[in-house]
Amino acid sequence: MRQIKDDIFEVGAIDWDRRLFDELIPLPDGTSYNAYLIKGSEKVALIDTVDPSKVNVLFDNLQTAGAGKIDYVICNHAEQDHSGSIGFVLEKHPCAKVVTNEKCKQMLMSLLKIEEQKFITIEDGQELSLGNKTLRFIFTPWVHWPETMSTYLVEDKILFPCDFFGSHLAASELYVKNKELVIEGAKRYYAEIMMPFRGQIKSNLEKIKDLDIGIIAPSHGPLYDEPEFIINAYKQWTSDDVVNKVIVAYVSMHGSTKKMVEHLTETLMEKGVGVLQFNLVNADIGKLAIELVDSAGVVIASPTVLTGAHPAAVYAAFLFNALRPKTKYLAVIGSFGWSGRMLEQLKSLLPNTKAELLAPVIIKGDPAGEDYKKLDELAETIKIKHREYKII
Repeated sequence: MRQIKDDIFEVGAIDWDRRLFDELIPLPDGTSYNAYLIKGSEKVALIDTVDPSKVNVLFDNLQTAGAGKIDYVICNHAEQDHSGSIGFVLEKHPCAKVVTNEKCKQMLMSLLKIEEQKFITIEDGQELSLGNKTLRFIFTPWVHWPETMSTYLVEDKILFPCDFFGSHLAASELYVKNKELVIEGAKRYYAEIMMPFRGQIKSNLEKIKDLDIGIIAPSHGPLYDEPEFIINAYKQWTSDDVVNKVIVAYVSMHGSTKKMVEHLTETLMEKGVGVLQFNLVNADIGKLAIELVDSAGVVIASPTVLTGAHPAAVYAAFLFNALRPKTKYLAVIGSFGWSGRMLEQLKSLLPNTKAELLAPVIIKGDPAGEDYKKLDELAETIKIKHREYKII
């Protein structure tokens, strides 16, 4: 239990040891499930809960904070790492009501089997009085589910945005201390979870721009007592600006593709183009996602397995298509032994991309003189593209 202000407490749990989220997302630094207790002069509200595995920590913290009763459980987001303990809270506080929007209500009824009479359904902009404290609800959909909303504590100028502005980071500090560490965690979180909804997030940033925010209290990671730090980062990440950087994501079985990658990388560097090279066999996919946030371009390099791309390259293309980065161009290079449809396969995996597809370089066998010339031409094309785009 950590006190934020008078009668306002962080009562969630730190999960130091968790290393995988949704059986998909690596958590190199653990995570936290932040929940917030607000004790008004007339009513008491709990904003979000914790992952069910940490419900005992939540209850211990509530007891330490002196939560004799809970009148309202505010649910900003139905995903179970935030909502999963609501049922346990309602058992201990049977008179409490779950306050949320209609979409979230329907999800909670389906996911957690909470009965309809336990809900108070609110609208965008509606307020709820706790006596001397007022909660205002702001719908911020698609950060990262359609029902997500934020709660603003008017008198204390605190925004509780749930996953919005969050970071998977287990930290003992209540507020951001190590900005470099936190911004990398927040960018990883944005890249892996938020990036596909870049347009909607820009709209949500507009919705909160006129709020007088003193503290941003997300549901993962430390709190921001300098809100502009994370707001400005989100503005940059969701903008159309890219940096002078190309990601070369590759896999090589017998060395031919690796030779192509090494030659292309060296040529790009000579031309003043920033390059990040990822071996897809052992790459940190989270780190790759971070770099996708603002890279100008991506090159996928693969050998041919039977008649298609290597499975690691297939996954990279799937990831690119799912995350929908603002990358301006995409190229495919690789090699084959006798025949194949690697290029057609990879293209079919990219229906969501708006990136320009550059001329591929697909060779037979080990690269030779003419093959290297084609890679040089691709490098020159990339250099020209970097002149065309707004590079920061």
